Amino acid sequence: MIKITNIFIILFLTLVGSFLKAKSPEEMIKESITNYPGKCPCPYSIMSNGKKCGKRSAYSKPGGYEPLCYISDIKNNSDKAKHGSLKIVDGDTIHIGKNKYRLHGIDAPETQQQCKRENKKYKCGMEATRFLRSLIKDKNQVICEKKDMDRYKRIVAICYYDNKDLNKLMVKNGWAIAYRKYSKDYVEDENFAKINKLGIWKGNFTEPELWRKKNR
Repeated sequence: MIKITNIFIILFLTLVGSFLKAKSPEEMIKESITNYPGKCPCPYSIMSNGKKCGKRSAYSKPGGYEPLCYISDIKNNSDKAKHGSLKIVDGDTIHIGKNKYRLHGIDAPETQQQCKRENKKYKCGMEATRFLRSLIKDKNQVICEKKDMDRYKRIVAICYYDNKDLNKLMVKNGWAIAYRKYSKDYVEDENFAKINKLGIWKGNFTEPELWRKKNR
């Protein structure tokens, strides 16, 4: 009887923990609006002159930022790989069917980029791509939650596999860095990889953004 009671207590605590971790639609909308760098994320946002943003809002304009403004946005905000084939393009880009996703808040070495480890060059971009591929055992378990759109019309998203944040895993294992230019969500994970000399932190590397500027 005691064992059964303990099992129920554990299940109850697990459910409570899951509930506390999950964000409500209202919280997700509030966070999205807070993260928007301008003054007009949503049509109902108020401008400095006291008027509603309306069609001037980022939400109303095609391309660029696409903040969450309504609960219906959240319902349509995720995509599962089972709706299309999954392709790992590089360490921070995946394709699901016709949709192109750029992993939010991280920047991985480019496919052709080389880094140094023990004074020898190696293809860190290819290794980053392979590591991301190794994290996904079943494409049907990949879910991407849209955060934004970038200038290349890619969906900026947090992608999950088996409820694990792939963006976070890439940074924490040292195969991507926190893309501070756009987000500080994964700075702690980068510090962890750096301290433990994981992935590209085992040697020397050029930040992916700087590498792109020099090689494109």
